[in-house]
Amino acid sequence: MTALHLYFAKASTFAQRTRVVLLEKGIEFTSTDIDFQNKPAEFLKVSRYGKVPAIVHNGFEIYESAIINEYLEEVFPEPALLPKDAGQKAIARIWIDYANNRFVPAFVKLLRGKTVEEQEQGRREFIEALLFIEQEGFGKLSGDGTYFLGDQLSLVDISFYPWFERLAVLENFRRFELPTETPRIQKWWAALRDRESIKAVANPQEFYIERFAKILGEPIPVAK
Repeated sequence: MTALHLYFAKASTFAQRTRVVLLEKGIEFTSTDIDFQNKPAEFLKVSRYGKVPAIVHNGFEIYESAIINEYLEEVFPEPALLPKDAGQKAIARIWIDYANNRFVPAFVKLLRGKTVEEQEQGRREFIEALLFIEQEGFGKLSGDGTYFLGDQLSLVDISFYPWFERLAVLENFRRFELPTETPRIQKWWAALRDRESIKAVANPQEFYIERFAKILGEPIPVAK
């Protein structure tokens, strides 16, 4: 089996997902940190969308984080990050889809909405998503376990992870805090960010605040 090569970017949420999967599974890999202002030709041959993450492995060029992560799950099955049972695996994929198509868009709308009205709509949608996760995710799937599917980390947890690391941006620019009605989420996040794989790919809060001050064209909030 040939070595795996990863193309990533330090600030990429989606690349963080794949980096965590690689570390959790103990997969050996080499990597290239992509400068999006100067994308190398070799990277563009691998990632036809010009986005990270992308990998080269066993002659295959694969991009899009969800596809990469399931590929890694199949090729490197241990430790498992998806249930073995087909029904439970489908439920996990539904939650990954929820992260991509409901949770993330609400986060982005709250943070990057062009008007106050759009941002407030994002705030409502993001709170609704968090409460849904608390009640339907942790309330019904987790049992007494810390993670989405119980005691073991899964691709579901990894799919939500990067946006929780960026909550500091919402706190600083949108005065947002996790609702008090989300104790299970808060317990989950405290446990998740203490994992070695998460620590290895995490960026400090200051990194995000400075980055998004430039993206949003807003001054860095002054601590009170």
